[in-house]
Amino acid sequence: MERTLSESRFFGQEKISKILFKIAPPVMLAQLIQALYNIVDSLFVGRYAESGLTALSIIYPLQLLMIALAVGTGVGINTAMAARFGLGKTEEADEFAGVGTPLAVGMWAVFALACWFFLPAYARMSTNSPEVIRDITAYGRIVCLFSFGLFLESIWTKVLQASGDMKTPMLAQIAGALTNIVFDPLLIFGMFGLPELGISGAAIATVAGQIVAALIVMKKGFRKSPARHRYPRRVREIFLLGIPNILMQSAYTFYILGLNLILSGFSDQAVTALGLYYKWQTFFFIPLGAMQTCIVPVISFNYAARNISRCKKTLTTAVLFGAALMLVGVLCFETVPGPMLRVFTSDERVVEIGQLGFHFIGLSFVPMVTSLTFPVFFQAVGQGLKSSLLTIVRTVVLFVPLGFLFSRFGLTWFWLTFPCTEILTTLLGFIFYKGFLKHPYKRYAGAPA
Repeated sequence: MERTLSESRFFGQEKISKILFKIAPPVMLAQLIQALYNIVDSLFVGRYAESGLTALSIIYPLQLLMIALAVGTGVGINTAMAARFGLGKTEEADEFAGVGTPLAVGMWAVFALACWFFLPAYARMSTNSPEVIRDITAYGRIVCLFSFGLFLESIWTKVLQASGDMKTPMLAQIAGALTNIVFDPLLIFGMFGLPELGISGAAIATVAGQIVAALIVMKKGFRKSPARHRYPRRVREIFLLGIPNILMQSAYTFYILGLNLILSGFSDQAVTALGLYYKWQTFFFIPLGAMQTCIVPVISFNYAARNISRCKKTLTTAVLFGAALMLVGVLCFETVPGPMLRVFTSDERVVEIGQLGFHFIGLSFVPMVTSLTFPVFFQAVGQGLKSSLLTIVRTVVLFVPLGFLFSRFGLTWFWLTFPCTEILTTLLGFIFYKGFLKHPYKRYAGAPA
């Protein structure tokens, strides 16, 4: 009861900007470290072998799919818990948290098994290079088979965030990232008497970091499992609320895979250039990602409490703050694309292609703030259909078809896909948002019966 009253004062009465500035910095710092270790990972692999860098670009969609299942399910739990806290139903909130651990284990087992068997076929579909195929299979099988740390850490992190604890997940992600960064060079190059494992060493360092992070959040994030008869209803609601996020993240997998296949028609260097963009994108999207994570419990809490004005203000504050910080990304992509690319590769063809692409992609950063935030908003208020539609339109209807269409006119035209997609998705998001404001409680899938 004390926790519920505290959250009511914080999420329901505190100034929105103060809430976000209090809970966002720990998330931003954690994501900053995550982005740093992703960049360091590619840096070491690129120094070891160019084929490894291409392999990381190709395996990236599968890693996104894994993250989508883990984080999306966690978001469903987070949203359901925040809604219960908003209604003062703390025991029900803990039931959702208790369901999370068995769900994480089940999803890990299914995903690991599927990847083990289908990964070689995926590699052959993506490239004809024997070296790249070998690296994809070696790296992918390790990160998929031992991904239980990722699944458990994602669920327990969202449980803690729903309760307002942002510091423990931050510490866990920092510890996991530092573990990865330390072990990367040791295992890739075989330093201090350790075996030289190449790209397999990078994979081992990655899963080691995930396991360390999971162990840190386990103590506070683990909850006792509820009675079995409560599982069907709780699991159904978790996925009902989490599917928009899962779709949004999974759609990244399929659209990046589609774009990789389009670019492979030009050259492997074009695929590598796109992969390097996504490495840097992760770093510059820290403000947006942190805002998306932090606004979900705030909006869900206030929507359940029927305080629409605070929901609107939370969205506006997050968009303005995210856009202001994303301008830094625009500045970098427009002014120093060459040095950014040369951090990872000495292949001048990759640099040439990437410089051109970065100039076009940089133009999409500001409209991307709203095109990615609107789905999160609709997810937080339980309107999963609108959230899912925005994601599907962006990734299925626009990204790959536009990429294919523009590519028919040449590689230069292909890069127009990014700004065109984000602008069109943003316009549709505004239309949905105006409709929501007219009838905000027409449907709320997350409201408890």
